[in-house]
Amino acid sequence: MKRFFLAGFFFLNILFVTGQNGVTIVDSILSGGIQRKFRLYIPNIYNSNTSVPLILNLHGYTSNATQQQFYSNFMPIADTANFIIVHPEGTAPLGNQYWNAGFGSGANDVQFLSNLIDSIKASYNINLDEVYSCGMSNGGIMSYYLACNLSNRIAAIASVTGSMLNTWLTGLPTPPRPFPVMEIHGTSDGTVPYNGDGTFAPIDSVIKKWRVYNNCNSAPVTFSVPNINTSDNCTAINYKYTGGTNGSSVELYKITGGSHSWPGAANVIANTNQDFSASIEIWRFFRQYKLSQFIIPASLQKNFSLPIITVFPNPAKELITINDAGSSTITGIQITDVSGNQMKTESFGNTITITDLPAGVYVLKINSKNSPIRYSKFIKVN
Repeated sequence: MKRFFLAGFFFLNILFVTGQNGVTIVDSILSGGIQRKFRLYIPNIYNSNTSVPLILNLHGYTSNATQQQFYSNFMPIADTANFIIVHPEGTAPLGNQYWNAGFGSGANDVQFLSNLIDSIKASYNINLDEVYSCGMSNGGIMSYYLACNLSNRIAAIASVTGSMLNTWLTGLPTPPRPFPVMEIHGTSDGTVPYNGDGTFAPIDSVIKKWRVYNNCNSAPVTFSVPNINTSDNCTAINYKYTGGTNGSSVELYKITGGSHSWPGAANVIANTNQDFSASIEIWRFFRQYKLSQFIIPASLQKNFSLPIITVFPNPAKELITINDAGSSTITGIQITDVSGNQMKTESFGNTITITDLPAGVYVLKINSKNSPIRYSKFIKVN
């Protein structure tokens, strides 16, 4: 690790911080034998009777959760859109805090972030079908890593000034389903260069990888962002690659002259684009997607239009019960993960033990007497 930089500011050391219209809770969980800290923003509009989305917002190299919370400033958006946002802390095994995206030493951050989702779910009514990850620089790189290594829990990702490593273009396993991706990047980024270097893949190559993988249209829909602030020394164009499998898409905000910075943030770094808000555009991108739309094959979506199968409780921890109102007898049940791998089979009965399944989203294939094969889904929590 050598060059993930974000200027340091906002040093707070308190347990509760009132921000915007909500509250920030500073807490920690034990993961991998390490006590891991995080900052959780709960908008006042939140009501435990309604499930809400969750966004993981990951800081950059040498930065921290407090800096990322105020630098990206999702809080006013969460206050009106009603989602919870968590700002986790990385670790610093070599002195500088960072995210271990498979190329460094230290903690298993994929496991930590999965554990963190479970911990938040245990206290708040988050919708596990609407969990997303974004981040700055090293946090954006970690979000790409989650796309490939935690695709059963993360619906979509967005990276600001991050990229993929060159070795990832061919060597990192791809997720077993379509995966929506947004990248926001400046052409004058001197830390993670737009055109790539010996470590980082060119941004255009990253976008092409995901566009092809998601089977999106090769020609993008383009939109020139109005240059409302001429003093920021940069302009932006939005490229949308739509038409992907199961409604997936890939987006790029290319900021000509833009630096290693978060568009719309306080101008603490020269050439920070002020023509649009990265945080607003990330939420606009995220809210289009649910995890389940990519797990269920498009060819089988029609089977979910039949409101005759109920799985409860959902999410579930130990047992699920299937109520098949369309048939008197269930003759067989198969459970597959997001990769299509068969995890369990049951030859009879409506109740299934799921304690042996990892947390995530699963698909049920249900065979019933005198009925066609139907499908349903459920969420397993720890």
